[in-house]
Amino acid sequence: QVQLVESGGDSVQAGGSLRLSCAASGLSYSTVCLGWFRQAPGKEREGVAAISRYFIPTYADSVKGRFTISRDNGENTLYLQMNSLKPDDTAMYFCAAAKWGCGVSTGAEYNYWGQGTQVTVSS
Repeated sequence: QVQLVESGGDSVQAGGSLRLSCAASGLSYSTVCLGWFRQAPGKEREGVAAISRYFIPTYADSVKGRFTISRDNGENTLYLQMNSLKPDDTAMYFCAAAKWGCGVSTGAEYNYWGQGTQVTVSS
């Protein structure tokens, strides 16, 4: 059974930093694309960042230069380092795994999803 478990969400002030983690089990971790998505109340889910099996990252324009995605295949863990946080970054953040494809648009290609971790940024 595939499990993705996010952690690291918190409430911070604008300009602060957070590091999200996503621990994975039950899948061939090194062969999948991994992504971070977020959804704010009343808004559609949006892609934040993705990292391919070859460690190639892709970012949404809204987070470029502020967020860094990384993966540790030895620990089966995905990370998202978030710096210079803004109130607009407030959302539930989800990690996901895709067997094919590796985008940061709709997330349609992702097969497995975690339950999410809440990030709240106050001004």
